[in-house]
Amino acid sequence: MATCDVCGKSVSMPYDCRHCGGTHCSEHRLPENHDCSGLQSWNDPSGVFDSGFDESVNGSSASMTERIVAKLPIDTGPGGPLAYFRGNVTYTILLFMWVTFLVQLVAQSVLSFNQYISIFTLTTFHPEYVWTWVISIFSHNDIAHIAFNSIAIFFFGPLLARYLSDRQYWALFLGAGILAGLSQVLVGLVLNDPTLVLGASGGAMAILGVITILHPNLKVYFMFFIPMPLWILTLGFAAISLLLMGGAGGGLLGDVAHAAHLVGLLVGLAVGEYVKRTQTIRGPNQFQLGPGGPGGPGGPGGPGGPGRGRF
Repeated sequence: MATCDVCGKSVSMPYDCRHCGGTHCSEHRLPENHDCSGLQSWNDPSGVFDSGFDESVNGSSASMTERIVAKLPIDTGPGGPLAYFRGNVTYTILLFMWVTFLVQLVAQSVLSFNQYISIFTLTTFHPEYVWTWVISIFSHNDIAHIAFNSIAIFFFGPLLARYLSDRQYWALFLGAGILAGLSQVLVGLVLNDPTLVLGASGGAMAILGVITILHPNLKVYFMFFIPMPLWILTLGFAAISLLLMGGAGGGLLGDVAHAAHLVGLLVGLAVGEYVKRTQTIRGPNQFQLGPGGPGGPGGPGGPGGPGRGRF
């Protein structure tokens, strides 16, 4: 038996909304009957939302994500190749991450090491390079690094979007990512340890922190097959970072950026407390592997990845 996210009614045949991933009874299964947060990211091939109707749904102006994607030199309208990213912060972030990673692969073959790190990484050598505060969030060291961060953002991000506007989502992700990176650089400066920082784990940990506060008992599958409540997974990440922060490493890119993880998580926990005090919390009770299942698709692995200089 499952319960409806809106009325709490127990139902033997629940309806999973394909727009927001929520679980609903027959009375609330339609998007307009449960105030569906996924309507703003609906792929709309018939142009319904471009007809002006969406002004009454999403407000009189376009969302921040829509404005950003609209500036790209490619068709982002309904039916276009990027239509799926319109009004969807999670997938826009993932798009930026993977595009940046591809650019990194090219840059590695044409730029010197010093040129490369001055563009893509936040470092103890030049923390005043303000552009690296943001670019380093979307940059990653290797395929495993970006894959782990993508998994966490992909599965937890849509749930976060139920509670934050596009502007708030971006502010959380970028703000936590910047604070996390600068914190790791500060630790490197204090310890006189040359440090390179890149990766989206600061933002990913912030997302994890928010969801942990809002849904602490959400069942997740660590490494895709070990079931546990979300608060235990989060506590485990925090404990590891606390125990290993500042420990001996294996070179410039050999350690995990534990300070960055902790700062990102703390930002998320603080934002989660604010959301919990100001909104009605409702959502899925577990994540499962693959599409479907109560409350939405998939089960998260762990954000982050090995290597200080990446996080």
